[in-house]
Amino acid sequence: MADGLGFTYIDSGAMYRAAALKAVRLAVAMSDHARLGEVARTACIELTERGRGPVLLDGEDVTEAIRSEEVSDAASVMSTVSEVRSALVAQQRAIGGRESCVMEGRDIGTVVFPDAELKVFLVATIEERARRRFL
Repeated sequence: MADGLGFTYIDSGAMYRAAALKAVRLAVAMSDHARLGEVARTACIELTERGRGPVLLDGEDVTEAIRSEEVSDAASVMSTVSEVRSALVAQQRAIGGRESCVMEGRDIGTVVFPDAELKVFLVATIEERARRRFL
């Protein structure tokens, strides 16, 4: 969709995963919500090439590293932490304020951009999601 419109593509999940990778590397306890929030606020997360290129964390390509099981588990926890959500929602809103984008993720239309001009909600079966992830 973003390609067809010529918009930037933002995978909000990749942002949570990048912040989680940083927390894992710093050995931050998943119960330390204040510290997790600080990690998310200070992480320099870049979705390069208008969201179609590598994911950079503090200048390092972490595209593959953010897909590990350990990072997935940490991202699941971090996505429930209000301090982390506040930090990453602010970054997502900043991107959306600078350029037209298609943003994928939970709560984008209700929390991140409740006044978005257009909202599209898509669902896929677990089999289709697995097939896409595999590809």
